[in-house]
Amino acid sequence: MLADIRSPRDLKALTPGQLAGIGAEIRAFLVDAVSRTGGHLGSNLGVVELTLALHRVFDSPGDRILWDTGHQAYVHKLLTGRQDFSRLRQQGGLSGYPCRAESAHDVIENSHASTALSYADGIARALRVQGMTGRAVVAVIGDGALTGGMAWEALNNIAASPDLPVIIVVNDNGRSYAPTVGALAGHLGTLRAADRDGRPARPAFFDALGLPYIGPIDGHDIGATESALRAAREAGGPMVVHCVTQKGRGYRHAEDDVRDHFHGIGVIDPLTGRSAGAGLPPSWTSVFGAEMVRVGATRPDVVALTAAMLAPTGLGPFAQAYPDRVIDVGIAEQHAATCAAGLAAGGLHPVVAVYATFLNRAFDQVLTDAALHRAGVTFVLDRAGVTGDDGPSHNGMWDMSVLQVVPGLRLAAPRDAAQLGAQLNEALDVDDAPTVVRFPKGAVGPDIPAVERVGTLDVLARTTAAADHHEVVLVSVGAMASTCLQVADRLAAHGTGVTVVDPRWVKPIDPALLDMARQCDLVVTVEDNTRIGGVGAAITQMMQDSGLAVPCRAFGIPAEFLPVAGRGQLLEELGLTPAALEQDILRRLSDHPPTRRPRRTPRPPHEVGTFRSGEHDDPTSEEGQGNGTSH
Repeated sequence: MLADIRSPRDLKALTPGQLAGIGAEIRAFLVDAVSRTGGHLGSNLGVVELTLALHRVFDSPGDRILWDTGHQAYVHKLLTGRQDFSRLRQQGGLSGYPCRAESAHDVIENSHASTALSYADGIARALRVQGMTGRAVVAVIGDGALTGGMAWEALNNIAASPDLPVIIVVNDNGRSYAPTVGALAGHLGTLRAADRDGRPARPAFFDALGLPYIGPIDGHDIGATESALRAAREAGGPMVVHCVTQKGRGYRHAEDDVRDHFHGIGVIDPLTGRSAGAGLPPSWTSVFGAEMVRVGATRPDVVALTAAMLAPTGLGPFAQAYPDRVIDVGIAEQHAATCAAGLAAGGLHPVVAVYATFLNRAFDQVLTDAALHRAGVTFVLDRAGVTGDDGPSHNGMWDMSVLQVVPGLRLAAPRDAAQLGAQLNEALDVDDAPTVVRFPKGAVGPDIPAVERVGTLDVLARTTAAADHHEVVLVSVGAMASTCLQVADRLAAHGTGVTVVDPRWVKPIDPALLDMARQCDLVVTVEDNTRIGGVGAAITQMMQDSGLAVPCRAFGIPAEFLPVAGRGQLLEELGLTPAALEQDILRRLSDHPPTRRPRRTPRPPHEVGTFRSGEHDDPTSEEGQGNGTSH
């Protein structure tokens, strides 16, 4: 029957038995399709009946159905004419989140949590201003997303407008990635327990706001859910419909998943539920997690914070080893940043582990609550740079640009596992400024040893220019080191001399880089971050401020949202591959004759020093410009 459903209208005349049959088909489809491509499985298995009920009661797209966070919209896609999941989260295929380019039924593309209620408030007000009556606005929000402060701000405003037709469907499964935390989660749990015991539920939180409430409703009972939704629609004003669902419903491996491995999966065997990626190299995330456990043994002052993502950010092992030193604040990155500043003021060194894309939400807190207070907080940014498959909002391509403007902040971009461990420990030694350590998604490659240490810079390779050929300083940022070494080999084949430098700390940049730049014809920077305001821009500014006339070519990501595709595909399209970089650099060198400069005498290798608080000035800051301070 599922193949015959081309739009929500096709659901209207179905019998309860037919709806149950379609629900079973949908679950079988999801397990089969998502196990082949990877994606969000558990969250979608939990909303099958709820989604069927929504599309039978409301008339999308005239009625606006909004999904928060959006990773539970696969069933919605199936019921709105999108049943080809063969390239889910791949180039040319369906997005893993609502996508306006795919369908008029997708209203927003909010793959960051806690936003749907604010969108709903604005859309409903817009309809009212334009005199468009009889159209409902429905926001489906999980109990996990309700922990976000933005959701509470929206509730405060929606509740103050008794004639606003906003229906808030709370999809309560007791989990975000992990069991939901906080007082509101406890209140929802109390309501569920009262319902199970046959006692009347007293929704004190919603009552206090003046929001009418229906529930708790069994979200897997289509008839009961439809009745509640119809009552909410007929009320004509804001209403909370509390639906209790089970994450992973109908797939035993997901139902029994206490660690939420089935929230978002890679390719798996659908029969066993086991990952098809067993035996892969360690990931950046796991390297960070292991180092945190080692740090915890010698640094009792180190505590960890997570925003409802303990396991995804690699903090699970630390939590097992030191359970009293982990704080899960829920989906509340702003609170995490300022709470961390408070922990630092109290004498601890907090480590806030979030995805790079989610730190955008806490920029003001990093700026004025951490940096202004010179708080010794370390932010660890997973999935930095191009991530690809989760779509435009999840690429962690903004962090090095956004954070460049924060006074005093120090930012590390490790190139390999060894440097991740070393630079994390260097960051933890800073107690008078926020520090950041960022790394990409996926498997970490082999360690790349330095041939020389100059200040805090690592020289990864040197090739000598042939007679009358150019000299290039190639600045490799973070995980782009392997690519840059391949570029150096390619350029050397043309007689070009190349010094490959890993700054390690990309804010501030060690002024020793200027000495290297004076010996070359072109400085090239390569980063998987936006070019505007990125590391290349900072190096260019530093060179200009010092009066150095050597040209600088900054390679990076344009300031635009990237489509769904794999990391390798996107890097190729962006020209961040060895072949593309080689050709671009050669074209630029061909426009200028080489400048003959005496090569400086190479320094002997340096021991790795400790990155201590207060030793390093930012040459791009007002105090650090022109003072010659070296790392």
